[in-house]
Amino acid sequence: MTDIEPFVIPSFTSDQVRLLREKLERTVYPNELEEDVGWSCGAPGWAVRPLVQEWLDYDWEIAREEMNRWHHYHTTIDVVPSLPGFGFSEPPKAKGFGVAKMGSIINSLMVKLGYSKYVWHGGDWGAIIGKFVASKYTDNCRAFHTNLPLVVPPLPTPRNVLLHPFKLVKFFGSLLIGFDRVYGYTKLGGATFANAELNRDCGYRAIQGTRPYTLSYGLTDSPLALLAWMLEKYHDWTYHAPDQDNAKQALPPTITSHEFLTQVSIYYLTNTMSSSIRIYYECLQQREIYKVVFPRVDVPVAVCSFPSEISKLPRDWLEAAMNLHQYNEYSKGGHFPGLEEHEVLLRDIQSFGKNLRFKSLL
Repeated sequence: MTDIEPFVIPSFTSDQVRLLREKLERTVYPNELEEDVGWSCGAPGWAVRPLVQEWLDYDWEIAREEMNRWHHYHTTIDVVPSLPGFGFSEPPKAKGFGVAKMGSIINSLMVKLGYSKYVWHGGDWGAIIGKFVASKYTDNCRAFHTNLPLVVPPLPTPRNVLLHPFKLVKFFGSLLIGFDRVYGYTKLGGATFANAELNRDCGYRAIQGTRPYTLSYGLTDSPLALLAWMLEKYHDWTYHAPDQDNAKQALPPTITSHEFLTQVSIYYLTNTMSSSIRIYYECLQQREIYKVVFPRVDVPVAVCSFPSEISKLPRDWLEAAMNLHQYNEYSKGGHFPGLEEHEVLLRDIQSFGKNLRFKSLL
């Protein structure tokens, strides 16, 4: 193994920045319907155009200085500190780099860093990979904290029949009279991979999971396409107050345009949007979702639930499938709590850690 070396987030070359500006200045916008259809067709032009203009004036050096206030490191073995193929992390070159492989190398990284025992927090793919790690590498991953728990509903297994009979009755009752009538809400997002009739939000998963190369030509070459592709999710998956007309807001008040454009710039200038979306393809091809949702998690688990998260499973389901030690619901926030409600998220993680230490579970 080689040493772990400090890494400074770099400046991009003048040619990279010049090319980005030229593409933005020559942007050709698609035609749209005369009728205002809001966000139902994706990111509308009125939301995209101002961000394109702001991107022309965006200064990467300001964002770079902000991120370099934190310590970053590189190592040349097959372990990386962030998901492979995302941002400054080198993209995988071989097939098969999905949830299991990423979980394995991140667990190896933690052990190499000297953390033979650690607590995992994750959202989005970090939640999916984290649940896999928490169920497989229990000697090292001693607890799991997430804002996006993924489990199967209470099924009639011997354990559930013995320990959770009422939860079984509720679940099968929901199949008869309706999910929302039993559990009180309809927020079972992500229940289908690509059935647009049941889930209008599944289109991105379908194409990223089946034809990532085809999509990547546009997202890699066109900064406009990349901005619009990401903006739709930053709009739809975030919290907008009920008294605000979110159809007329490009971003929620909790995420600045500078923060958003920094995210877009990282993907564009590092040329990693194509590699980052291939995890959908790998997960689908290897049917890895079954490796994630079915195994029970026996290490302590904490869930923080935000109202605009893309999926909200009943607490009953979590208690039957996980060793749930902490569950908190919050009144604001969505899929990106690290940006939207970072102080709330941090307190929730810290509270979980304190409880684990108090109970001598770490």
